[in-house]
Amino acid sequence: MKLIIGNKNYSSWSLRGWLAAKQSGLPFEEITVPIMGEDWDRAKADMGEVQPSRGKVPILWDGDAVVWDSLAIMDYLADKVGRDRFWPKDDAARGMARSMVAEMHSSYAALRRELPMNIRRRVQLDGVSEETRHDIVRILGLWAEARARHGKGGPFLFGTFGAADIIYAPVVSRFITYGVPVPGFAQGYMEAIWEHDWMKSWIDAAENEEWVIEQYETVG
Repeated sequence: MKLIIGNKNYSSWSLRGWLAAKQSGLPFEEITVPIMGEDWDRAKADMGEVQPSRGKVPILWDGDAVVWDSLAIMDYLADKVGRDRFWPKDDAARGMARSMVAEMHSSYAALRRELPMNIRRRVQLDGVSEETRHDIVRILGLWAEARARHGKGGPFLFGTFGAADIIYAPVVSRFITYGVPVPGFAQGYMEAIWEHDWMKSWIDAAENEEWVIEQYETVG
């Protein structure tokens, strides 16, 4: 398999696709293309056979199969290796995990817009918009409920690392970058994500990237 991703410092959806590929346990080749630059424009022009992706990352190639969108990639990989690798076995936990993943995938536009992922930066904000504050409160509430109801088996949202953690990992990064204040239970969860071996590998690579996207460096 081949996984095409964007800049590790900025591309939250690439992080999700990459973590999903790592969670699958299947070998894959990683191809990084810097987004929003001349190299990205040239790469899109050369990607005729993956036009359904509209030139967005991540993209998974697996033989004749071309899968784009992080959630679709995770679903595709779960079908290949067994869904229990990604989702809780308990019906109630699995139902909540799926709902949280779907909500993250389709919601929180204000958070995404106002606090873009930038792993290298550390910014202390004076405040955020009411819409972004609402997103943050909602996410922390979901984290609290998942941990309280289903997180007894380990430090992650549903105990062991899985689909929900993959989808919310970039949110953890955003909260750290912009110094979003969180309660103690959320701090513990964020530390577990940040110290995960796969995240540490991604963070190290992000910090060593040379590409800079100026519009994401002036936020805050």
